[in-house]
Amino acid sequence: MKQLGILGYPLSHSISPEFQQAALDHHKIKAEFHRWEIKTDELNSFFETIQDANFVGASVTIPYKEQCLDLVDKVSDSANLIGAVNCIVNTNNQLVGHNTDGSGFIRALKTKHGFNPHGKKVLLIGAGGAAKAIAYSLVQEKINQITIANRTVARGDKLAENLKSIVPKINSIKLERQSLIEPLSDVDLIVNTTSIGMKNGPDPEHSPIPADLIPQNTVINDIVYNPIETPLIKAAKKKNIPTIGGLDMLVYQGIEAFELWTKKHAPETIMYDAAQKALGL
Repeated sequence: MKQLGILGYPLSHSISPEFQQAALDHHKIKAEFHRWEIKTDELNSFFETIQDANFVGASVTIPYKEQCLDLVDKVSDSANLIGAVNCIVNTNNQLVGHNTDGSGFIRALKTKHGFNPHGKKVLLIGAGGAAKAIAYSLVQEKINQITIANRTVARGDKLAENLKSIVPKINSIKLERQSLIEPLSDVDLIVNTTSIGMKNGPDPEHSPIPADLIPQNTVINDIVYNPIETPLIKAAKKKNIPTIGGLDMLVYQGIEAFELWTKKHAPETIMYDAAQKALGL
């Protein structure tokens, strides 16, 4: 039987197996979609085990999107540009790294929620693999300005440095109350790409932005999808601020990944319904 799965740690929050298995079953593909919850010191040996004809591909999530760049045999142009892999495809017995995060994010933002980022000012929270993909995609949409807020300033600085030649205005700040005050005074879109607020994550009870600092004239987009209402989303809703959760991005990036793995049209409605069911919606 063919094998697919999601690679990350931890994975108890993940619903990718549910909606990807639903898509595989819809197309009557004899394959199993697993949770590969692999610790850091097991990652190299895991890659040895998937050098197998039955391995079709994998989704990659926190914290391995950047590490996988060096563990696959080839990297797509987009993943190489972004510097992160969220999808691995076995292509002629070679592991090829792709990135569908950015396109999934933009599709959710524009198609599902009608938000056009062109000319907008964005506060991007985080500087990891998902942040990189989203930042590059936003730049391609010709945003006006981007501020990267990260706990580790050096990582935010590095991402800003990589983007400064292609985005008119970009800067990096520390993710702390005092540093957030100025960028939050004039921002159109706030995107949380960190695991802050994620179920069973390292910091599930908190919001990356203090509730009293969330401005009125903005849109909040939290790519965390479990819980469906994170502390950040809840705080924004209390102030009647428009919010976008992470479920749409998750499904859209998963649709693109499914089509890379199977070369078949992804059953969007079936996948979305299975994702909602997995979250108890």
